[in-house]
Amino acid sequence: MASAEQVVITGLGVVSPLGNSREAVWESFRAGRSGVRSLEGFEAKNLPIRFGGEVRDFDPKAYVRPRKSLKVMSRDIQLAFAAAQMASEDAGISPGAVDPERLGVIFGADMMYCDLEELEPAYRACYENGEFQESLWGERVMGELNPLWMLKYLPNMPACHIGIAHDARGPSNSITLGEASSLAALAESVRVLERGAADVMIVGGGSSRIHPMPLVVRTSRWLSQRNDDPAGACRPFELNRDGMVYGEGAGALILEPESRAVRRGARILARIGSYAEQFGVGSNRATAIRQSLAASLRNAGVLPAELGFVSANGLSTREHDAIEAQAIRAELNDKPTTALKSYFGNLGAAAGAVELISCILALDAGEVPRTLNYETPDPECPVNVVHAKEPTAAGSSAVVMNQTTSGQAMAVVIRSPNA
Repeated sequence: MASAEQVVITGLGVVSPLGNSREAVWESFRAGRSGVRSLEGFEAKNLPIRFGGEVRDFDPKAYVRPRKSLKVMSRDIQLAFAAAQMASEDAGISPGAVDPERLGVIFGADMMYCDLEELEPAYRACYENGEFQESLWGERVMGELNPLWMLKYLPNMPACHIGIAHDARGPSNSITLGEASSLAALAESVRVLERGAADVMIVGGGSSRIHPMPLVVRTSRWLSQRNDDPAGACRPFELNRDGMVYGEGAGALILEPESRAVRRGARILARIGSYAEQFGVGSNRATAIRQSLAASLRNAGVLPAELGFVSANGLSTREHDAIEAQAIRAELNDKPTTALKSYFGNLGAAAGAVELISCILALDAGEVPRTLNYETPDPECPVNVVHAKEPTAAGSSAVVMNQTTSGQAMAVVIRSPNA
């Protein structure tokens, strides 16, 4: 990185299928316990996919103030807001502790799917002669929807609500890059701090793909069909994988310059080593993944031999896993690699933040969470997958990788506090 000022992480918050605290998440890793289960949040018996990484025991009222804001918060926004609240408390940043003009928010977000019940009156208003009349939609729909309906589903709303709640008037942005969203948000936040435009950044991502629409639309091409074995469905790099698993969750981090963190006596959880981003489609996807990985290590000054472990994207799809595994092998040979989506599925815009938080916990504990469901190696995925119950040492650094199916590739290097 160009700046001599080290950016550090001083707070984290997580809402996930494994639990809604760092302790719950780490305990699931230690126990090898999956958060992928049959769905309970809505009636799914007639859907082609009836399982996923669903957040349980989550009450948004415990986090959202004022509570009336819940009326204009979709599930995605609620999850993101809660994670940001947790991270701020974890960092010891109380209201008014940071100059509002120097406090920023950058959050990753996904496409947000509306509650189908909200559209039912509008649909029925356009239903005549036994079928839906598309020509009537523009004329009749507005009278059937809440005037604030759209505010629940705009992707900039997580950052907006978080910014309002924390009186953050500094740099603000919303990143919509699929699975790469929250790592891209982190990278942009580091740049904001490097150029001195803020003192503290609230960073992360939130998403819910546990919704009938994506579970129907993406069924045939992308998603695992293992309705009879939810916990065994997500199988990154494994020979018998049959598709990704959707999930929901949110992760948030507090970033600030090390000098400020030391000055206020903050606990430093991890250091940002560096980041890199590339894009490639078709035959260039593998090149983009490899280049982002290599550049992140080079920019961080970490030699491949010095790296502790890799947190791979590990979508659990036939094509993408092979491409990613070959890129990791080419750059890092047999470096220990874990795929955390095997625990909670694909969290979309929240994936990078939740997986990076998981790696912070791993560096702190000194061991790499094993990949679940890795039973038969795939010759097309020549990567050293951590899967044994015996602990694998985490070392003092890790690289977190996320890619999208459309070609975006992100990699972020983090170090333990004393590295």
